[in-house]
Amino acid sequence: MSVRELVVLGTASQVPTRHRNHNGYLLRWDGEGILFDPGEGTQRQMLRAGVAAHDLHRICVTHFHGDHSLGLAGVIQRINLDRVPHEITAHFPRSGQRFYDRLRYSTAYRETVPLTEAPVDSDGLLASTKSYVLEARKLSHPVESYGYRLVEPDGRRMLPERLASYGISGADVGRIQREGALGEVSLDDVSEVRRGQRFAFVMDTRLCDGVYALAEGCDMLVIESTFLDGDVQLAVDHGHLTAGQAGAVARDAGVRHLVLTHFSQRYDDPDEFERQARAAGFEGELTVAHDLLRVPVPKRR
Repeated sequence: MSVRELVVLGTASQVPTRHRNHNGYLLRWDGEGILFDPGEGTQRQMLRAGVAAHDLHRICVTHFHGDHSLGLAGVIQRINLDRVPHEITAHFPRSGQRFYDRLRYSTAYRETVPLTEAPVDSDGLLASTKSYVLEARKLSHPVESYGYRLVEPDGRRMLPERLASYGISGADVGRIQREGALGEVSLDDVSEVRRGQRFAFVMDTRLCDGVYALAEGCDMLVIESTFLDGDVQLAVDHGHLTAGQAGAVARDAGVRHLVLTHFSQRYDDPDEFERQARAAGFEGELTVAHDLLRVPVPKRR
């Protein structure tokens, strides 16, 4: 059975704490691994979480503040040290190309793995595979920042009672799936659309159109909630969200599982983030992330 889960490597904003590493998030999606925002210490957190360089297929950087990107140097060098045998693609804001280059070549090492660069400079499609399409949307932060959204193509769910009513069974079930019809019976007569799963990753940003576009209809939304609602002006000034704002976004977007992360070190009660997101009206599944947590992507509807 395919594995679809979020592995949380770090959850701190700006500076790490005794209990929170800088950012780092691995999405396992079937046989692929997508690493989001590898902050300082990500390589060590991968070791602690049982994540190997061979598990990585894409690296997605939202922006080039250190808590979201300083771990790139170590991760890239580990990919080369371990001679990862498959292609790895890196997505990052094109405006930060110089920072990416500095991190990639910050020290001497032997390059053994071709790393494909696919910079992002506008909203839209980044990649398309059999199991997902990857999209980006621009966010609102003091430096250029993009969020990422992964969407599984819709499939079909066969309806046993409909199949039985038309007398279709055995090998004919596969045939109608492949060919779209069996005599006078169409695939639509015996099946329904199975909506693909949707995942979004939203880091440092104020409320903006991009946040809502990324979150819309997601099965899992990983979103920053740097501040509590009492510090909303600080959030606006520094280009961040509060827990209540994150909860309201998830409520309005119909999110099924909300994962809050990227917490300011000024707060010592993580439960207050959940309370404020709930107070904003979000009623779905909610996780206040902590380092080394594993969160399954909700099963298809």
